[in-house]
Amino acid sequence: MYLTFAWRYFKAKKSANAINIISWVTVGVITFAIACQILVLSVFNGFEGLVKSLYASFYADIKIIPTKGKTFTLTNNQVKLIKQQPGIAAVSLIAEDKALLQNEDLQTIVFLKGVDSNYENVTGVAAKTYQGKFNTGTIDEPGLVVGAGIQNAAAVNVDAAFKASSLTLILPKKGKVTTSDPMQSISEGTVKATGVFAIQQDFDNKYAITNIDFVKQQMGFGTDEYSSAEIKINSQLSAASIQTQLNSLLGNNFTVQTKYQQNANLYNTMRMEKWIIYAVLTLILFIAAFNMVSALTMLVLEKQKDISVLQSMGADKSMILKIFLSEGLLLAGIGTVTGILLALIVCLLQVNFKIVKLQGGSFLIDYFPVQLQLTDFILVGLTGTLIAFLASWLPARKAARQLIELR
Repeated sequence: MYLTFAWRYFKAKKSANAINIISWVTVGVITFAIACQILVLSVFNGFEGLVKSLYASFYADIKIIPTKGKTFTLTNNQVKLIKQQPGIAAVSLIAEDKALLQNEDLQTIVFLKGVDSNYENVTGVAAKTYQGKFNTGTIDEPGLVVGAGIQNAAAVNVDAAFKASSLTLILPKKGKVTTSDPMQSISEGTVKATGVFAIQQDFDNKYAITNIDFVKQQMGFGTDEYSSAEIKINSQLSAASIQTQLNSLLGNNFTVQTKYQQNANLYNTMRMEKWIIYAVLTLILFIAAFNMVSALTMLVLEKQKDISVLQSMGADKSMILKIFLSEGLLLAGIGTVTGILLALIVCLLQVNFKIVKLQGGSFLIDYFPVQLQLTDFILVGLTGTLIAFLASWLPARKAARQLIELR
């Protein structure tokens, strides 16, 4: 019933044309604000999903690191027990540290990862190798797969048409050296360049991957000593539940991290940026709220006689209040639905036809990525409804307090 009154008031001809104009301007501003919120959040979701997919290519679903120090001891029996846990698809053992990479007169600092044969099953680095092959070699003939940024910095060649680069790796040895000769604290080994991967700048400029046995030999690791263990999980269980299992199995000397925890700063920053964007765009809705207050206040003045008639027929203050609250919610509802439909059409066009392009041509894709999420539509719709309710309250309360006055 209240919406019936609200709809009649909305479409009825007003004595002052300005009321109609302000009402439609209010609907237009709400439409624009709602559409902008959904579009920006959807584009942000697209970039967030893209970044997460890139990081997912390098980081494992679960990572085990030492609680203290840089290495831990993990026996063969412990590794077998880890592999037997429900939900675990593959386990790769890692030995890593910083190293100096030299190619004749060129040199650069790299984060060197020594990996075993299961590494290809745990991460997507092998699939991102675009030059040469993902081949880490053996302890006697180690191969090195480098990021694209490291390839450029050290002029690494893996082209089959030319001789592959023979590179020198200088690594720190494990433990303290008491002698006065500092050269005894480092080791030097030769590797052959076998491949180049390209994932994301943070990885391409930082990491090089080789054989785990070679790294352990050069750094003086024990037989069961490792820097970390990376784990691939299947869809049977969640990462959190598997993390709980491994914590119980391994004890306090090991720290088990999910993919989120390995990149907590990245994910927290992206989440904070999304909320900041949402808050800024919500300010546009507050502008619409001022227009709504003006439109409803003028409507209350316009409908003073109608309000008196309703009161004389037995309508109480609550009914009058609800009628004009419904009027405000009707304006917001029209604007919200129109804005959502407009944003949905634009997003679908972008998803299917890539209409809006990215400028510069230096990014991985040449268009704005869009990812629709139902929670964004619900959040934006509820926000618009709440702001409309608050904006409608004052004029509706004023209408409800009006005294009966019939002439």
